[in-house]
Amino acid sequence: MHEMSIALAVVDQVESAARPAGATTVHSIRLRVGELAGVVPDALAFSFELACAGTVLEGAELVTDPVVARARCGPCADTWPVGMPPQLCCPGCGGATAELLSGRELQIVSVCWNDAPVHAPTPEER
Repeated sequence: MHEMSIALAVVDQVESAARPAGATTVHSIRLRVGELAGVVPDALAFSFELACAGTVLEGAELVTDPVVARARCGPCADTWPVGMPPQLCCPGCGGATAELLSGRELQIVSVCWNDAPVHAPTPEER
């Protein structure tokens, strides 16, 4: 199950950005996941929860935005949704020189966290 390695990599990348920024809690992470990325969303969500344990991400929500796979035909420039299993021959002209436009994405789109509260100096500290 490679979703665990993906979840661990996401947690590592977010922690690498969050801790130096003073984040105390990460609330949510949004990922773009292409339908051809080979990721099972339920397995990723389960793995993500385990990977977050004991980190500033513990309890964070994982939001996945699916990305439809699309291709473009070289000869006729037609575009179409590739689907699963992938249809890489052009439905318009039958050409087999398709360029994959989308569907393999696996990107962190956004992260929402709380920063550490700013300490206001007391009158004695001034």
